[in-house]
Amino acid sequence: MLTPRQQHCLNAIGVSAWQLRPAPEAATLPGQAESVARAESALAVPVQSATAEPVAKPDTAGVRSFELNDWTHTLQAIEVCENCDLARTCTRKVPGKGFQQADLMIIGEAPGHDEDIQGQPFVGRAGTLLDKMLAAIGLGEDSVYITNILKCRPPGNRDPHVDEIQACAPFLQAQIRLVQPKVILSVGRISAQNLLQQHSPLGKLRLQQHVLPGSEIPLLVTYHPAYLLRTPSEKARSWQDLKALHRLLHQ
Repeated sequence: MLTPRQQHCLNAIGVSAWQLRPAPEAATLPGQAESVARAESALAVPVQSATAEPVAKPDTAGVRSFELNDWTHTLQAIEVCENCDLARTCTRKVPGKGFQQADLMIIGEAPGHDEDIQGQPFVGRAGTLLDKMLAAIGLGEDSVYITNILKCRPPGNRDPHVDEIQACAPFLQAQIRLVQPKVILSVGRISAQNLLQQHSPLGKLRLQQHVLPGSEIPLLVTYHPAYLLRTPSEKARSWQDLKALHRLLHQ
């Protein structure tokens, strides 16, 4: 049963009627041990989201001068990073925002136009929708940490290239270590496929609980808010994901 506050928030994101269906068997949370056994290392060389062709190991020389073991050095390294061409085309770096010891860490794909201007992730229309989605399960910006796979905007908001994802991987690894979240929520296909190191479609990935490879951190997958703005009919399914997230955070 929804509280009046939750119903208000759901109405705000454009969902007015719910037809609750039994959760699919995949949502019964398959054993975490199997996911960990499949992983070789935490956030190892990410898979390419567009194709399955192998890629070379990234050159991370540009970040090795910084020990990414605290927030100060990690944020400094992101700011001065020139490990890929995006550093020369973006307006501002977009490291992340929110509570740096949050139970929930949200990982999106890449900054968009508004994020590139303001230097903050999820600040445009998609960010407003994400805020409403989180509010629907009682979460505010002060209780989550939000970042992206990439810290720079790709030109024209195109999909990230694999070398760009690899160049940013050390920063994301450091952020996960520093936050030590109880749960990770991956939003969007590119985020999910790279975090989980597989090519399954988002529709398949979102109906189960995963574990971040090489760790014991539970990971859930949902639609990117920008996709929901383009496809409002999927908002009901995103509510299923939010309910699963709420249960996981409070178990």
